[in-house]
Amino acid sequence: MQERNIGRTAFIALWCCVVLAKVVVAARLPLFVDEAFYWQEGRHLAWAYSDLPGLTAWTIRLGGELFGDSVLAARSLFVIVSAALPWLVVRIARRELEPARAWVAGCGALALPLFASIGVMALPDVLMALATLLCLDALTRMLRQISYGAAVQLAVGLAIGALSHYRFIAAIGAGMVALLLIARGRELLRDPRVIIAIAFGAAAWMPLLAWNIENAEAGLRFQLVDRHPWALHRDGITFLPIQAAFVTPLLLAALLVGAWRFRRHPNDALRLLALSGGIVVAGFFALGFFADTERVSFHWPLPGYVALLPLLPLVLATWPRWLRVLTWVIALAGMLSMLGYYAAVSSPELRERTAATKWYPQNFSGWDELAEAVRRRKAQMPEGTQVIADNFKVGAELGFALGDPAIPVLPHALNRAHGRAPQLALWGLEVGEDASAARPALLVVSPGDVKLSELLDHYQALCRRFGALPAPEVVDADGGSRRFLLFALEPREGAAPAPCVPPAIAWLNAPQAGERLPAVFEASGWAIKDVAGVKSVALTLDGRVVAQAEYGLHDDWPQRFYGGRSQDPSLPRVAFRARVDASGVAPGRYWLGVEVTGGDGSVERFAAWPVELSGEARP
Repeated sequence: MQERNIGRTAFIALWCCVVLAKVVVAARLPLFVDEAFYWQEGRHLAWAYSDLPGLTAWTIRLGGELFGDSVLAARSLFVIVSAALPWLVVRIARRELEPARAWVAGCGALALPLFASIGVMALPDVLMALATLLCLDALTRMLRQISYGAAVQLAVGLAIGALSHYRFIAAIGAGMVALLLIARGRELLRDPRVIIAIAFGAAAWMPLLAWNIENAEAGLRFQLVDRHPWALHRDGITFLPIQAAFVTPLLLAALLVGAWRFRRHPNDALRLLALSGGIVVAGFFALGFFADTERVSFHWPLPGYVALLPLLPLVLATWPRWLRVLTWVIALAGMLSMLGYYAAVSSPELRERTAATKWYPQNFSGWDELAEAVRRRKAQMPEGTQVIADNFKVGAELGFALGDPAIPVLPHALNRAHGRAPQLALWGLEVGEDASAARPALLVVSPGDVKLSELLDHYQALCRRFGALPAPEVVDADGGSRRFLLFALEPREGAAPAPCVPPAIAWLNAPQAGERLPAVFEASGWAIKDVAGVKSVALTLDGRVVAQAEYGLHDDWPQRFYGGRSQDPSLPRVAFRARVDASGVAPGRYWLGVEVTGGDGSVERFAAWPVELSGEARP
């Protein structure tokens, strides 16, 4: 009894802390780009979309209707659902284990970083975890005794999963295989109540299938074909270290040991949990050698870990005390690190500190600064000015900030890479090849979403689509690591259109980002500007000009890099070099940037990144 009370107290205390942390972080964390697009889908209600079934979008929409238009409102129902999930783990474990051990399983759910952190963002993983636990709870009950209530719960769980994501098919497949391997499970599959529940769950896939039939299987092709190389590659071997990082090594080992140890257990419920969870984790491990590795996939095995959590107390009970303590310490540290990461991303100061590093959270950054600049600039333009976004990320984030879910978007490569292009086309929000008549308009371009090697082509495509472009207004965030260009496209007069002059492209070769520099140092790089050419280049510290560069030095690299596509009249003499004297500047961290003045008089800031000034003279 005392052990049970201690476990329950620890679980409730930990649950309160985790839920409170989630609410605080969810209120402050900027909206992730996928969340913003799901919000946009929620403003165009449908049974299914090009990237997902409808439930995620509906849940975000309902949260907004109940609690307002804030970021927390959009995530509110996901936070609430995620808070209920550990209790479902306890419910399943309590039925199969001693009550004291059930609370240990619940603590494991709260300590597992990948599971503890869901709900901070409005993503389908929350709903899939709910569906998984509902199905497992119903099935483990029915392995003891079939009831109409359990069959209804199974049907609801299957429907929620079907309406959440394509990936729930993996959980269904694993559960079906597990039932077939258990004699009592095979009996369940012959029971009319279970058959009806499965049929109900299968019917929940119909909206998604109907959408694909009507749209040339665009969603299925993206999820199953387009995004995956389906060729053997070595990246799958990184599955284990990645999972060890997001689950923590000892907790991962305990869950995998549970899957192996209980795969043939006489208790059918424990065997079902072990088999279904193990099959999901092993399946995604094998898939990693053939599937997409460019996008985030570390969370895919989560339904498998959810199934294995009730087995955790039984595994830990066989370990020595020191190893159990170490397991909990590392798991709690991992959970705090995961939530701490989101808290850090919520801080503009900490986001700026990570700029120009591989850890920079670009998809969370710059949206507030961009929305403020768009509001201000649009207010200065004629009434009826339309905002046009560079890609689905910009369109969705601006749509949320401006309360406009119908911002037109250019046919960007990102739209296709993330499976959003068919949905934008269905909404009529994809801008055609000739958009020269779309004036007045405020065109918002995100250069950071295009590879440097493809940026010139992107700018030239803008010229073909919109005609002459005015000099852009540059919007910087995080010291310049996040950069947007605003083009105010005014109505055309009767005169013949002027030639289109694309924005400049510049690169700082030296010094490198994060480099520690003396008071006087040299900087070099290159800059090009099609048609108009570059008139001068200046170096800036925190936006203040500190040196004029010598421009027009010979450099064949930009010409080779762009394959002769550039129309800069100075090529190949487009390099610059400058001696920067910062002896009057206090030591510390500064943003070193490039300011390019074009032959047309335009001034653009470019290539800002952090450097450390020591204040010392060069030895």
